[in-house]
Amino acid sequence: MYDKDTVYIIGDAQSSMNNPITQQYNAFFIGLVVNCRNHTIVDAGCSSTISLTSEFVRSIFVGYTMEDTDRVASEIRRRYFGSSQKALIVAFKDAQKKYKLALKTRQA
Repeated sequence: MYDKDTVYIIGDAQSSMNNPITQQYNAFFIGLVVNCRNHTIVDAGCSSTISLTSEFVRSIFVGYTMEDTDRVASEIRRRYFGSSQKALIVAFKDAQKKYKLALKTRQA
């Protein structure tokens, strides 16, 4: 399903204690499939209690690159009004760090 030039990256963050995601998973996670040739996010998902949440998060990330920190954060603030808004931004930043490490590993 995914091209051999893609990698799968997980980013995680803490969400508020009253968030159902925290109660179910103890943290908030996003999964990103990234094309290493152009750094474009080709698929995305997240830990959620409602499938619509994961689908909506996918619509926010797909098409952006892993280098689009400010644009992605702005898009999240503009469109995502769930209680995990801040956690989603933090999880993306965590995924960016892991992506940089993955690139180094692939080149070695």
